[in-house]
Amino acid sequence: MSERAPGPVTVRPARPDEYDLVGDLTVEVYVDGGLVSPASSYVTTLRDAADRAAKCDLLVAEADGEVVGAVAYCGPGSSYAELAGPGEAEFRMLAVREKARGRGAGTAMVLECVGRARAAGLATLRLSTQANMTDAHRLYERLGFVRTPERDWSPVPGLKLMTYALALRPLSGRGSGRRARSSGPSSPSA
Repeated sequence: MSERAPGPVTVRPARPDEYDLVGDLTVEVYVDGGLVSPASSYVTTLRDAADRAAKCDLLVAEADGEVVGAVAYCGPGSSYAELAGPGEAEFRMLAVREKARGRGAGTAMVLECVGRARAAGLATLRLSTQANMTDAHRLYERLGFVRTPERDWSPVPGLKLMTYALALRPLSGRGSGRRARSSGPSSPSA
């Protein structure tokens, strides 16, 4: 008997009954992945998906009926944004369960964020990442994000975050008037 091929990944808003699951998943990815110490106060923030959902768009990746990833999309005016300025959005806390990696969940969630920012007519989508998140860096670069070291920052002593940005349209008075080109699809696949 052969195993069934994995089904497609879809991205959708998290439901309130999934907030605890999303919080646990995010903590699992960050703590088990060695990105955050289990003793860090940030674990409380990672676990509080209900707070994220109240302040931004909390999205999940679902495969075969199971939530396998989550991301927080912070549009204009979101009090959860740490990096985005006027005309910009950002996403935070991208997390994909270990067993679901390589199936496109991370890509699908990033593309959903890109699609939301484009639909809102924003100029830029930004993100922060840790230096040791090399798989994530490759994903971002493959999708057209570029490093913005001038925006790197440190939320707490001893932790420096790298930043990336995706230009969604040229800033007024700059460029040729054509939309910025991304190596990824121009609309979300989810």
